Amino acid sequence: MKRLFFLFSIIILSSCSLKYGTAVHDENSVPEFTFSNANYTTYENNVQTMNLKTEKMEQYKGGSATYAKNVQFTICDSDGVLTTKGKCGLLGSNSDEKKYTLFDNIEIENIKDDIKLSANSLRWNGKTEQLTGSRTDLVTIQKGNTVIHGSGFSASAVSRQYAFTGVVTGQTSAIPQEGENPNAQKD
Repeated sequence: MKRLFFLFSIIILSSCSLKYGTAVHDENSVPEFTFSNANYTTYENNVQTMNLKTEKMEQYKGGSATYAKNVQFTICDSDGVLTTKGKCGLLGSNSDEKKYTLFDNIEIENIKDDIKLSANSLRWNGKTEQLTGSRTDLVTIQKGNTVIHGSGFSASAVSRQYAFTGVVTGQTSAIPQEGENPNAQKD
């Protein structure tokens, strides 16, 4: 019986390992705070400038790295007027560097300019005010009756211009405006 126990112990011990990979569990790899169904609002001079609602948000040590899942957001100007709204499946942010990465079913609408943007991956640099996509990811922009699809997207909030460096396709249609007769002849 002792031999059987000894043999069984050797088999068990020789098949186990105390090193289960090289995962390091330090303070920086574990969230310091986790919030469920969070509603985060920022104010400047007593005026709401941003609101973010998320299913789950994790903040890491130091407070600059934050990740959020199933995000909806609104951005207002200094007068509290809504300028932008959007959503994404995942948001990663580094508030110290003012860099934000959005993933999965991204939809952004600029209310003032009537522009809608959709993509699966975008990066926002708050210091340079640049919104960029990767060289290969498809970004769709809709303004009025014009729709453009392209890759290699970049946009500047400073110059208010955007560009594609990859393949671009698009369409435009003459959809009658409300109250306009689509069969009327134009002079």
